[in-house]
Amino acid sequence: MTKINLLDWRTQRREQRKQRFMVMVGLGAAAGITIFAVGFIVMSNALGLQNDRNAYLKQQITEVDQKIKEIEELEKVKSNLLARMAVIEELQASRSASVHFFDEIVNTLPDGVTITVIKQSGSSVTIEGAAESNGRVSTYMKNLEASPWFDNPRLVVIKTSETGALRRSDFTLQVKNLTKPTEPGSEGNLEEIEE
Repeated sequence: MTKINLLDWRTQRREQRKQRFMVMVGLGAAAGITIFAVGFIVMSNALGLQNDRNAYLKQQITEVDQKIKEIEELEKVKSNLLARMAVIEELQASRSASVHFFDEIVNTLPDGVTITVIKQSGSSVTIEGAAESNGRVSTYMKNLEASPWFDNPRLVVIKTSETGALRRSDFTLQVKNLTKPTEPGSEGNLEEIEE
C-alpha cells in the first residue's frame, strides 16, 4: 500500500526547525550557565587567595611596624647613651683642666707680679693684678703667650701709681684659655690629662 502524506511539508519542517532551535537555545543556556558557574568558582577562588595574601601582608606589615617602633626606641636609647658618653668623655678630658689652668697661672707668673682677681667667661679669662713695673706686666704677657694652655693675651688697662718710693702698676688683661695644649709633647699633653 502506498502512503500519501497529506500534511503540509512546510509546517513539518517549521516544527523541526523550531525543535532544533529550542534544543540549541537550551544547549546555549546550559553552556552559558556552566561557563558562568566555572568563572564564578574560579573568580571566587582567586578572590579568596588574594584575600588570604592581603591578610598575610597586613600581618607582616603590622609585625614590621612593631619592629620599626622597637628600632626607633633603640635608636633613641642609643642616642641618649652616646650623648651621655660624650658628656662623660668631655668631663674625663677636662677634669684636670682646672688643675693645669691654675698651675700654668702660677708657672707663668714672674717675680714682682701679684694677681688679685681671676674671672673666666667661657674660654676668655680676665686677670687683674698689680706689678712692680710695666716691664713685669709685659714679661707676664710673654709668659702667657709662650704657655701651651693660653693664647692671645691682651692688655686691657694698666694704671701706674706712685706712693713714696714705691711704684705700682695695676693691670687688667684678657687671655684665651685653651682646654688642650697647642704644642704636642708638652707637659699638658692630652694623654697625660686622661691618665
